[in-house]
Amino acid sequence: MNDYDLTIIGSGPGGYVCAIRAAQLGLKVCIVEKDNVGGVCLNWGCIPSKALLRNAEILDLFQHAASFGISYENLKSDYGHAIDRSRSIVDQLTRGIASLLRKNQVTYINGSAEILDKNTIMISEKNVTEKKEIHSTNIVIATGATPKSLPSLPLDNNTVVTSKEALFEKKLPAHIVIIGGGATGVEFAFIYRKYGVDVTIIEAMPSILPNEDSDISEALKKSLTEQGISIFTDFRITNADITDNSANLTISNSSEEKVLSCDKILVAIGASANIQSLGLENIDIQTTTNGFIEVDDYMSTNVKGIYAIGDVTGKLLLAHVASAQGVLVAETIAGLDSPKIDYVSVPRAVYCQPQVASLGLSEKEAVDQGYDVKIGVFPLSANGKALATEHRNGFVKIVSDSEIGDILGVHMIGHEVTELISHIAMTKLLEGTTQELGWLIHPHPTISETIKEAALATEKQAIHI
Repeated sequence: MNDYDLTIIGSGPGGYVCAIRAAQLGLKVCIVEKDNVGGVCLNWGCIPSKALLRNAEILDLFQHAASFGISYENLKSDYGHAIDRSRSIVDQLTRGIASLLRKNQVTYINGSAEILDKNTIMISEKNVTEKKEIHSTNIVIATGATPKSLPSLPLDNNTVVTSKEALFEKKLPAHIVIIGGGATGVEFAFIYRKYGVDVTIIEAMPSILPNEDSDISEALKKSLTEQGISIFTDFRITNADITDNSANLTISNSSEEKVLSCDKILVAIGASANIQSLGLENIDIQTTTNGFIEVDDYMSTNVKGIYAIGDVTGKLLLAHVASAQGVLVAETIAGLDSPKIDYVSVPRAVYCQPQVASLGLSEKEAVDQGYDVKIGVFPLSANGKALATEHRNGFVKIVSDSEIGDILGVHMIGHEVTELISHIAMTKLLEGTTQELGWLIHPHPTISETIKEAALATEKQAIHI
């Protein structure tokens, strides 16, 4: 009863997908989860935050109703209801995943796991006193990561919080300071600002979204600033005075110092791997210098039969990457010859408004790697659908190899561009060029036409600019 072909520790988008795919391939599978099925992404990340972002987008639409000749009086918004709505969506999806696990005959255990050796796991089930051992030919560690904190700003779940606490808090602060201008930071900045909160972002790097193309980062900073969000890049915290209901932060760069007062601080500076209490020391699993589990191209650790997937590997902390890694591991264990993951070509998405979507190399990265590049840029302000819908801010930028037209990178900012990036990912997967992307007939009027025009622009053939 306690022998399995595969046991997965963690039921996030990596773990549960791995379990279902392995079960489809005929393996006897067990999944162990100490919290809620669905992991961080579903319960405290991707899904509830996107529900709140939708609320913020609707508020934004009301706030710009005059552009459409629509007026109203006494607009009211209930942030507590938005939180409740997000939690109901989470509940619906967690029930769905639990149902999928049952449908695929995956054994689900709600409890903590400790690896005793490469084939034995000790389980401490919730509400069960006696521990039990299970035996597994293969083990997958899919325990995810936890938001980092700053030594100078210890988390107190009241004044200083992470995104997890923010997703449950129904009371809006008057002024929030967000530490970190990455995806999490800018998404929460947009949400809070649309609900009338004074928002300040502090980013230690020279730009927000520092891993994106510089043109995209600058465009997003300009847009968020126009929305009333204060942004300080290249600033660090040098002093913090925290009380139960307020905070004074001193921030500085090489030339100036500022003091900011607020009643809430959201720390969004990255994540640390969840590797504690797993028993990794019992099997000498190798970790990287920054504390993630080291894996090869097929997600295998240094111990045969033990794999790691998702954020705990530090490869690329995205839910869809974890799912792809989970499928890869399941198929590898089942003996299929599955292709390894091309992390450079994985689509990336940020869901503030305007949205950001990208894949591949930035212009600077391409040049630094020795490519002779051609750049094609097309603005949404020249697109009929964007103008008709009053979403004219943004652009599409394509970085291509000047000799053969290979797509090296695509970078987009604008309304719903996260829904367009897969269009490019498929073209790149099939080794399409900018010429072929320019040949492709796009429906009119759609914002997707900006992709065709940007591709044509790499050869100076764009029609509408």
